[in-house]
Amino acid sequence: MAEKENCARVTRSMKRRAEAAVGQEQPATKKRVVLGELHTLQNAVVPGNNKSFAVEPKVQKRGATAKAKKALPEKKTETPTTPDIDSTSDDPQMCGPYARDIYDYLHKLEADPDRRPLPDYMTKVQKDITSNMRGILVDWLVEVAEEYKLLSDTLFLTVLYIDRYLSLKALNRKRLQLLGVSSMLIASKYEEISPPHVEQFCYITDNTYDKDQVLKMEADILKALKFNLGNPTIKTILRRFARVTQESYKDPNLQLEFLGYYLAELSLLEYECVKFLPSLVAASVTFLAGFMIRPKSHPWTLSLQQYSGYKPADLRECVLIIHDLHRSKRGATLQSIRGKYKSHKFKCVATISSPPEVPTDYFEDLKE
Repeated sequence: MAEKENCARVTRSMKRRAEAAVGQEQPATKKRVVLGELHTLQNAVVPGNNKSFAVEPKVQKRGATAKAKKALPEKKTETPTTPDIDSTSDDPQMCGPYARDIYDYLHKLEADPDRRPLPDYMTKVQKDITSNMRGILVDWLVEVAEEYKLLSDTLFLTVLYIDRYLSLKALNRKRLQLLGVSSMLIASKYEEISPPHVEQFCYITDNTYDKDQVLKMEADILKALKFNLGNPTIKTILRRFARVTQESYKDPNLQLEFLGYYLAELSLLEYECVKFLPSLVAASVTFLAGFMIRPKSHPWTLSLQQYSGYKPADLRECVLIIHDLHRSKRGATLQSIRGKYKSHKFKCVATISSPPEVPTDYFEDLKE
């Protein structure tokens, strides 16, 4: 009997050890990988086990791919009518894989009423300031931006802050220049790596305003705008449209790109352009630049229509306003932007002439 009991005990203990051994042979539970550990994934150590494991690649048998494809139902995909410009871009700043989502977000942001100036603030809000005074201020700010070598993005943001502030508060004409330099100070801090100091903005006004006045106006602007400073501008969206336009040229055309920037800055002078969304102005500028470079070819393409979301008819009013600006039918006395783009640095695009009229059939719907 004793021998039988010992055998039973030995058998039970052996059984427990065998079960434990089987448990150890089972693959370890998959563990979540922390982002910081991704680079050491193939040599990760499983807690409670001194062995490291490597991810073994799955070897697929010949013919397996073809069988799998046959087994799966075919998906009906719509073939795009135009090539995907974003995926073919080799410019890392264009953010090719995310460009479509980024620009969809920017289009929503530009249409936000809280970030848009009123289209008729000169008549509804302002009593002592005129559109002509606004144009003179913008023309002077172009010179300030050139003096301190500021980015054109800073200039576009500055004008947007001015228009938004004037849409909210009535201002005395004696403080209009103060609004201009304070807005440029804010835009410089937002865009520039090394923005000019407050004293430099005081100096550029011939010390008409002191440091305390500039800082006080800066605070007033920030409160009025509710610190919503990150607006998409014409320049922001124009970069993408210029990229799409270049696809129709065999070689990159720098003159076309600079001409677009020139026309975009000219649009800042005109109060009538305040009512248009930045994307619509950018599209109009692209349309007009293409027309000026190749007058006999239609300046709008299906690719531009797809990427901008605008048909030629949508651009008609804005294109004609900017065309008048270029031909000096508007703002003829404001010469800072014209002088700036006559330099060789910008391929002398301000000297390019434009036909007297844009053909009306260019504003008709495109045919595929």
